[in-house]
Amino acid sequence: MASNLLDDNIEDILRTVLESGSEDLIVVNPSADAIEELVDVAGDVSDPPRIRLLGDEGTLKTVTSDFILASNAADLVDDDSLSLRSLENGNENSLLVSPEEVVALINVGDTVAGLTTDDEEFVTLAYDAYTSTWEDAAEFNLRTPALSRVRTSLTEEIGEPVEDDFTGVLDSLQTARGDGNGLDEVTISLLVAAKNEVLLYDISKWGEDVGIASKATFSRTKTRLEDMGLIDTEKVPIDVGRPRLRLKFGDERLREANTDQLASVAQNLLN
Repeated sequence: MASNLLDDNIEDILRTVLESGSEDLIVVNPSADAIEELVDVAGDVSDPPRIRLLGDEGTLKTVTSDFILASNAADLVDDDSLSLRSLENGNENSLLVSPEEVVALINVGDTVAGLTTDDEEFVTLAYDAYTSTWEDAAEFNLRTPALSRVRTSLTEEIGEPVEDDFTGVLDSLQTARGDGNGLDEVTISLLVAAKNEVLLYDISKWGEDVGIASKATFSRTKTRLEDMGLIDTEKVPIDVGRPRLRLKFGDERLREANTDQLASVAQNLLN
């Protein structure tokens, strides 16, 4: 069986395979790093194949706890470029399987190599086997909304300046994880709302409607940020019912920060 070394960099390996012209690709048991690179590269390729990702459920959950990655993956799902299903056997080899070739992803220390073969009999056997595995696998529910939908709805429902700040904060971050310690999507939403003095009701209703989190989660996070001194609120009377709360920054360092500095200043205050 003829084989050759495709590359020694996971990003370059994935880009080569995604730009190969194949219309279908099954990604089997990728590592967390490989999933992150796959989403990034697939979003950058003009005409990617249909990607069917068969991943370890625990790895998928860990990776998609990052809002930035998950929302970009959701964009690919919405475009019918990506589908996610869970592997029952997490001990499967890490493979890229198309109708034309099979690439084995091999980790040696910090180096990743792609060992590829286009042997017709073997490729057909592997493609058929993993197509069958895919058909039997359970769908992985990606609960994060697509980033493009989040940005569009934020502009339409809250305003373009808030969307600009939201995107600016995301662009300044490598990850946005909902682990209770870092800047997750709810915290970021509340911070940019406070920067623009948006009502808590408006930002939490938007967040619930678009699928980021419930109003209750927004309220709990607001209380935590308020208790830590990052944000403050002022009551705004309305014609009927209880006054609503306008969000404001509670710390001078946040008020003085530019959008691209907001994340680092907030993270320092949270820590």
